[in-house]
Amino acid sequence: MNVVLFEPEIPANTGNIGRTCVAANVRLHLIKPLGFRLDEKSLKRAGMDYWNELDVTTYLNFEDFMQKNPGAKLYMASTKAENIYTEVCYEPDCYLMFGKESAGIPEEILVEHRQNCIRIPMEEKIRSLNLSNSVAIVLYEALRQNGFAGMQTAGQLHRLHWKE
Repeated sequence: MNVVLFEPEIPANTGNIGRTCVAANVRLHLIKPLGFRLDEKSLKRAGMDYWNELDVTTYLNFEDFMQKNPGAKLYMASTKAENIYTEVCYEPDCYLMFGKESAGIPEEILVEHRQNCIRIPMEEKIRSLNLSNSVAIVLYEALRQNGFAGMQTAGQLHRLHWKE
């Protein structure tokens, strides 16, 4: 599974998303221009010590991304979408794309992918959710639909044992 960020602007969001990607064992794709450098402290701080374990690829622009990922099954998160994110069946190798914090995914891209645009329901008066929260919500629904393949699904206590 893959997470794609279109022109992300805030390093802390991308750092948080990177950490989520490591936890979920998914790839992160970053489409330039980025609003920060990949060596910024705030990016690494938000990603904690997991950033080195992240499978991340950068692209010059959306066209470069599409050329390097031919046939990618894209789902594009947008507040403008008609489909709710839980009403989609996500493939294990799909790409979940999210737009930049200030403007989302450009409508010129969205109109070419109408059936694969998804939204997270929210109150009308709210413009959007935080980018890293949106990624986590949609990604974990996609992982749930795929049975959390390869992920640890049971927890253990550190000092004690669960009571029978």
